Amino acid sequence: MHIVFFGDQHLNSLGGAQVSMRLQREFLERAGHTVTVVAPKMHGARAGDGDPAHVDLPSMPITLDREYSMSWPGRRTDRFLDRALRRRSPADLVHVQADFWGAFIGHRYAHRHGIPVVHTMHNRVDVGIAAVTPLHGPVLSVLNAWRRRALRGIADPAKGSDGWAYLRGLAAGAAAVTAPSTHFAHRLEQNGVFEPVDVVWNGIDDDVRAATLAASPSERAPGRPRFVWLGRMSPEKRLLPFLEAFVASGADADLEIIGGGAQRAAAEKIVAGHPSVRFSGRLTYPQTLARIAAADALVQTSIGFETQGMTPFEAATLGTPSVISDPDIAAELGGGLWAVPEASARSGPEREAQRSAALAETLRRAASDIAGGTAPSPLPEVATAFLQSSRTAAMIAVYERVLSAQMNR
Repeated sequence: MHIVFFGDQHLNSLGGAQVSMRLQREFLERAGHTVTVVAPKMHGARAGDGDPAHVDLPSMPITLDREYSMSWPGRRTDRFLDRALRRRSPADLVHVQADFWGAFIGHRYAHRHGIPVVHTMHNRVDVGIAAVTPLHGPVLSVLNAWRRRALRGIADPAKGSDGWAYLRGLAAGAAAVTAPSTHFAHRLEQNGVFEPVDVVWNGIDDDVRAATLAASPSERAPGRPRFVWLGRMSPEKRLLPFLEAFVASGADADLEIIGGGAQRAAAEKIVAGHPSVRFSGRLTYPQTLARIAAADALVQTSIGFETQGMTPFEAATLGTPSVISDPDIAAELGGGLWAVPEASARSGPEREAQRSAALAETLRRAASDIAGGTAPSPLPEVATAFLQSSRTAAMIAVYERVLSAQMNR
């Protein structure tokens, strides 16, 4: 098969969806398939890696650090894309793994060429936008209007102005929809986005995991409890509230922060003068997994935003338990974690105060358990189910089902 991936961001940029797509591509190619990745061209020092599998669309940077960019979905981009893909073998299937311009461009391409679409929903759009702007209602209205315009004549216009209407409009052009977790699949079905939604977890590189575990010591290294937090430093990831809770907890523990983003300066300011906190910046995938394996606990702090939350699964696969703020992720993992109690208050300031106090208390408890040798152990079955080889086999089964249905029409 020749599968064409469509993403909102270049695969060399920072982000869980990009990590997942890179792994998917590698393991699909190992299985004998061809993958082309269509995404906006990166800008800055890391632009233009020359990877022949990439089709870099004309784009404009949209963040100050030039890490992220966008391509405008329209006839000019359509023509550029058609020319680029005409020089490759015919595509059998389009796999959209985008929520904005990448989704529009991918669905437009599939419609022009009569190719079926598998759409992976990576993003809880309503929660993500609400986390970064108080004007999320008007923003979602604009996004829905943009979607209807960009996909006019391609799929059901899906009237409505909220996040679920937006996702319904994207799914209307798909032959299958997948989600990276059971809890997100259920929400998609309950809100009429698509049914049934196939659950296919994002995975971990089998070989890198094996190498990481082989290089890890058989026993815990001596020293204070070691926490690690990693991800994009943006509001929906809740790094700043986490650091405030860590300081307030007084936990006798070391903390490593991995990643980058717009909130790094604010984050460093919160913990200025705390020698137990270290910012390591952006690391390679193998380096990141090695740090997770070396830690005593990973800390996951976003709430309601993650459609899977890859880092706790990576940690569980490497034998590292997690402090989990999101109850859906805790339920998906099933065990081997410290769950942060949910806030009971509904009002904003009171709810945030409860969340901060609960997280601080959970961090103290985790540090105490680690120091006392009573930390929980992740469930072994998570390791098997999270290997990328098994996830690729599950996705190939979805591809084959869609192509079989297309042939039988």
